[in-house]
Amino acid sequence: MSETSPPHSRRHIGKYLPLLLLPAWFLLYKNLQWLTDHFVFDVLNMPAGKHLTEALWFFVFEVPKVLMLLTLIIFFVGIIRTYFSPERTRKALEGKSLFTGNVMAASLGIVTPFCSCSAIPLFLGFIESGIPLGVTFSFLIAAPMINEVAVVLLFGLFGWKTALIYVGTGLVIAITAGWVIGRLHLEKWVEPWVYELKAGVHLEDEKITFASRIKPGFDAVKEIVGKVWIYVMIGIAVGAGVHGYVPEDFMASFMGKSAWYSVPLSVIIGIPLYSNAAGIIPVVSALIEKGAALGTALAFMMSVIGLSLPEMIILRKVLKLPLIFTFIGVVGTGIIMVGFLFNSIF
Repeated sequence: MSETSPPHSRRHIGKYLPLLLLPAWFLLYKNLQWLTDHFVFDVLNMPAGKHLTEALWFFVFEVPKVLMLLTLIIFFVGIIRTYFSPERTRKALEGKSLFTGNVMAASLGIVTPFCSCSAIPLFLGFIESGIPLGVTFSFLIAAPMINEVAVVLLFGLFGWKTALIYVGTGLVIAITAGWVIGRLHLEKWVEPWVYELKAGVHLEDEKITFASRIKPGFDAVKEIVGKVWIYVMIGIAVGAGVHGYVPEDFMASFMGKSAWYSVPLSVIIGIPLYSNAAGIIPVVSALIEKGAALGTALAFMMSVIGLSLPEMIILRKVLKLPLIFTFIGVVGTGIIMVGFLFNSIF
């Protein structure tokens, strides 16, 4: 009998290799702080308490921590996403009543692989399928705002309670904003050519085994982490600078709870900016550490992610300006309310 494993056995084991590496992941993650201390203070021999040392420690610790969390969660979300093709997503939302459709659309927006860059094809596909305008907006709001990157980073930097409240309030914004837009009957502000399109043909979903779904999870890690790692490093580098050099009371002076205007001002500032969760959340973490109120900082983050100027420019191809401004106003109001809510709780 041959001592080597048959080729099909090796391929079978190879499919499960990412899962077999999980113990090594947990061992490394558990010892990150010790490894960082050893590298900064023993290997580099940096003096404790100095601004540069604090900034460097923050960067060396946060970069692998965030990238490891992203890798783990995106891998499992990538597997989950294999169950949600665009065709299945549209089919799930067809024929649903307004409020039920809003809830389902916002919930699906969390786990489906769509961002602001896919706003137009998604919008067209939903409208072609007869899905109400308000339901479509619930999905378009939730998909970029409540993504796995944002949830992972918030969990890693602030804990599970903050991440959970963020998901919950984000869902409320997406559901409520979509419902309001639907109740206002704003279809007249959609470009006429959109409704002239005929509904596309739904494709049958391919039935595949769980082992075959592992590869898409691994591919999702390569694709998403490959795109956002540079934003992670830039965001953490900025955060490290804030962590090491910005005075403790500087951010509190205009982003603290005592400044009543801080929440709406942060939303107004955030809308024209463009970043993704990977780039903006490490900055938010450093701002909070230096005295910015949690609600104010999260409102700023949500406006950058959920109301980005590039997405508004993209949507202008299918929406008239009154509907875009209504969308900004409704979602912006929801974000401001969430900011005040977080400030009152924390």
